[in-house]
Amino acid sequence: MKKFAVPTRGEVSESNQVIFDNLKKGLGFVPNLYAYYAKNETALNDYLTLQNRKTTLKAKEREIINLVTSQINECRYCQSAHTMVGKMNGFSDEQIIEIRKGSASFDLKLDALAKFTVSVVQNRGKVSTEITNSLFAVGFTEANIIDIIIAIGDKTISNYIHNIADFPIDFPLATEI
Repeated sequence: MKKFAVPTRGEVSESNQVIFDNLKKGLGFVPNLYAYYAKNETALNDYLTLQNRKTTLKAKEREIINLVTSQINECRYCQSAHTMVGKMNGFSDEQIIEIRKGSASFDLKLDALAKFTVSVVQNRGKVSTEITNSLFAVGFTEANIIDIIIAIGDKTISNYIHNIADFPIDFPLATEI
């Protein structure tokens, strides 16, 4: 099997080197996932644009989507990265484990979002009326659903990249569940 390697700054294009520098300035390092995108001339910028787009979702809501999607797609890299980000957004270790399992009993709105995300990912978008209505009942809108699907797509891209390339995880390793 081919061994996939994360490129160094010197191995990527000048435009990607600029992005590396900005990431290092903002995050303190260039995550391996982002570095791997830089093997392609435009993918890193395109992905960061998608990831940082304006959305109707709050940060905690996005982390619900990221954690649930990464768990279902069995991406240890994204489980680990978003466990850290989830903690930065105020979730406890116990809450993160519960979220990754597909629920959030500690918050009615986040629970509906977790269950909706599970259904979307597992059923490839074919979600029951009951689950969709539960999402609407807690205040989500059709505009939110569009953003939820875009966030699932965003996370699925990263999950698949890591699952194929299997480069080292450069975040504290998430608990296996």
